[in-house]
Amino acid sequence: MNPSKRVQKLRELVNYHNYRYYVLDDPEISDADYDRLMRELAQLEAEHPGLVTADSPTQRVGAAPAEEFAAVAHAVPMLSLGNAMNEDELRTWYEGIVRQLGETIELYAEPKLDGLAVELLYQNGSLVVSSTRGDGFTGEDVTSNIRTIRSVPTRLVERENNAPALLEVRGEVYMEKKRFEEMNRARAEAGETLFANPRNAAAGSVRQLDPKITATRPLDIFLYGIGRVKGVAGRKFKTHSESLDFVRSLGLRTIREGRTCKSLEQAVDYYHQMQQNRDQLPYEADGVVLKVNDLAQQLELGERARSPRYAIAGKFPPRRQTTVLRDIKVQVGRTGALTPVAELEPVRIGGVEVRRATLHNEDEIARKDVRIGDTVVIQRAGDVIPEVVTPVTTRRKGRRKRFTMPTKCPVCGADATRPEGEAVRRCVGIACPAKLKGTIEVFASKAAMDIDGLGTKLIEQLVDNGMVTDPAGLYSLKLEQWAGLERMADKSAQNILDQLEASKERPVGRVLLALGIRNVGAHVSDVLASHFGGIDAIMNASAEELEEINEIGPVVAQSVVNFFRDKANRSVIERLRNAGIRALSRKRAAEPKPKNGRFAGKTFVFTGSLESMTRQEASEKVRRLGGRASSSVSKNTDYVVAGPGAGSKRAKAESLGVSVISEKDFLKMCEEE
Repeated sequence: MNPSKRVQKLRELVNYHNYRYYVLDDPEISDADYDRLMRELAQLEAEHPGLVTADSPTQRVGAAPAEEFAAVAHAVPMLSLGNAMNEDELRTWYEGIVRQLGETIELYAEPKLDGLAVELLYQNGSLVVSSTRGDGFTGEDVTSNIRTIRSVPTRLVERENNAPALLEVRGEVYMEKKRFEEMNRARAEAGETLFANPRNAAAGSVRQLDPKITATRPLDIFLYGIGRVKGVAGRKFKTHSESLDFVRSLGLRTIREGRTCKSLEQAVDYYHQMQQNRDQLPYEADGVVLKVNDLAQQLELGERARSPRYAIAGKFPPRRQTTVLRDIKVQVGRTGALTPVAELEPVRIGGVEVRRATLHNEDEIARKDVRIGDTVVIQRAGDVIPEVVTPVTTRRKGRRKRFTMPTKCPVCGADATRPEGEAVRRCVGIACPAKLKGTIEVFASKAAMDIDGLGTKLIEQLVDNGMVTDPAGLYSLKLEQWAGLERMADKSAQNILDQLEASKERPVGRVLLALGIRNVGAHVSDVLASHFGGIDAIMNASAEELEEINEIGPVVAQSVVNFFRDKANRSVIERLRNAGIRALSRKRAAEPKPKNGRFAGKTFVFTGSLESMTRQEASEKVRRLGGRASSSVSKNTDYVVAGPGAGSKRAKAESLGVSVISEKDFLKMCEEE
């Protein structure tokens, strides 16, 4: 197949699979297969630049940063909706339009997303302009940014010649609550300013002058209506719901929760149902939109200056209230993160009494200038703990106490450190009661000490009953103590004791991983073990010595130093040593670094799924044979071992000319004499 036809075919396949994924929520191929199609398309376009078009799926981040947004006039005004603040006002609106029409009315109902309204203009199936609502008559040209959103097709799906010559479709750009929270957590850890809510995050992301920044934000879109449509032969829409069916057939996403209501009572029931279930929706919704479904009736009802008569937004009760911040306490989470929490005068928000609210971290407290004794605005969204939005400074009288984060853990007294560049302060204590359950889970995990049978339920019993205060305590428990736990018997208890005994033989790297040092995962643990040979050498290493090791940067180095500097942590390590952990024995000689071997001087990277072993086991094979296992591909990499699902690392290896081999090839290399 010649390049031009193959490029066209690939674009059709990518657009089709986007439609299956984003619109139908029913993908036909795996993410890895989809990525292969995209890579092939990108490679062909790179080899044949003349085939690149603006609507190609590869061009989602192709524009240079804008100096300012150009103005876009809306051919059909994007009107705002009138509001009904409760059920009575919804009924009043409905009765008014019934009087005007003199007949019964079918309604279309859907959640009112709290996002940014936009208009997409398609000509001959290609996305040519995207704009914000603006003042309803003129918006801002945000085409380059909208193109970065994966659920926005750059070309409409064409089946049975249904793609119109011109389509203006309106929708809402939004951010799912879960992805918003993940993004804010990452920003907090990076020391960046947090977004106040998903709506602000979506709006700010769409209005970035640099589309490359927009592309990093987890944006999505739902389309809720047509502005104009031309050139659809034989197609006449009688109802709003029919027009949405047509929009969906073109590969555009509409809100799945929308429904047709035959009567006002059905619409009111829908309003209450959505209000009750709003926390379960993946996105923020601040109400329900009701529209007259019949398009002829919409035309007869007409519009006011700024809003249509045929539609209304039934708003949910407010989720914000003001109250007094009595005090600020610090909580310690399972990972050791210290979180400031506001103690409040009790206040009801959305039917729930709120007494506490998160303040995120010390930078957020300083940025918002929140002080003890302030009157503050509280926001509650979903099942997430309420947060302090802002102080009401106009009600601040006299001096208010500023808050300072502690440098010691308020639970165990260990150091609470904040690495440079991070927003969160963390307890480094391995025996901290606040994070003990999580600490023991990491310690017993398969990649670490591999204590089979010691799961979450057993760990909860051990900690809640005060039977262990640190991981070393596991090795002092007797058979009868294990057997006395819920759902345990002598046989199960003996199995646990056998597993504990076997765990004493784990190598240095896995013992180091079991300690749960922040930023020290399986690969870094193995790198440190390979370099130093024993735990004592690692414990006494300076940050400068650690940073001299390839793949150990300043953040990891400081985490290691902070952990071993804590006296309580050293005490736990001594107890583990006394329990018989071989890797901690002072009598054992340090494991020699392999100098010779068939992999001497060779660097391997593993990517994708391995079938006969884990990546950690594969890395251990490499080190035993004198080689080095790395987590990233560079020009110094000798082999990339690629299993099913291999993605960017394989692509980078191919671009650098690094040898890519299969797991089978790797095992043959290991067996060679």
